[in-house]
Amino acid sequence: MTVRGLRPLTLLTVLLLAVGYGLAFFWAPLDADQGFRQKIFYLHVPLGIVALIGFVVGGYHGLRHLRGGKPGSDLRSYVAIHMAQIFAVAVLITGAIWGRTAWGKWWSWDEPFLVSFLIVFLLYCCYQPLRLSIDDPRRQARAASVFAVVAGAFVPINFAVVRMANQYLHPRTLTNSTDGSMPGSVAITFLVCLVAIAVLYATLVRYELLSKSTTFRLRALERQAGGDDLIPRRSAVPQA
Repeated sequence: MTVRGLRPLTLLTVLLLAVGYGLAFFWAPLDADQGFRQKIFYLHVPLGIVALIGFVVGGYHGLRHLRGGKPGSDLRSYVAIHMAQIFAVAVLITGAIWGRTAWGKWWSWDEPFLVSFLIVFLLYCCYQPLRLSIDDPRRQARAASVFAVVAGAFVPINFAVVRMANQYLHPRTLTNSTDGSMPGSVAITFLVCLVAIAVLYATLVRYELLSKSTTFRLRALERQAGGDDLIPRRSAVPQA
């Protein structure tokens, strides 16, 4: 992993975030019921979508590792899941804030989307402990890849089941009264914010991959210099 392309990607991320949330605060209309507090929708929902996609991407790279046995695929799977976990924490925090302002309480166990997302998050909280519980790097990578594939397959299934639920308590966004779709300004703003969060995720993944690849190279140089006893060998993937 090299630094090539990171600078323009970083600049693009900053630009998209500035445009997206500039539109959210100064162009998108206020919701008739929720008012200004509805603006958190443009952060909360894109974070949730990108986090779930990140978990699926981790499963994809886990499958590639199982099929090819390349350490690079295991590393990409680890980083994709690790970053998705961070985004998932942000989803739960922003969701609690939105729920507090909309419902008057931080959490509602009657809301299918919230509960299902929490289940996914708690499932992936087992990922790092699983890695740390196995000493052998090859067995560790294989077990982590199996977990990533199974959990990654669970994510879209869980989402589909929740979508089939009949009643939702989740605070609604602005919609047209005719067909239930979002108004044009809301849809455009949401899409720009979604792209911005997706590019932010990709940028952070690139940075973490670069950091961990550099750590691998430094450890390889230390081994060549005879510093094996000073190098922790417990995990095949450097932990954050």
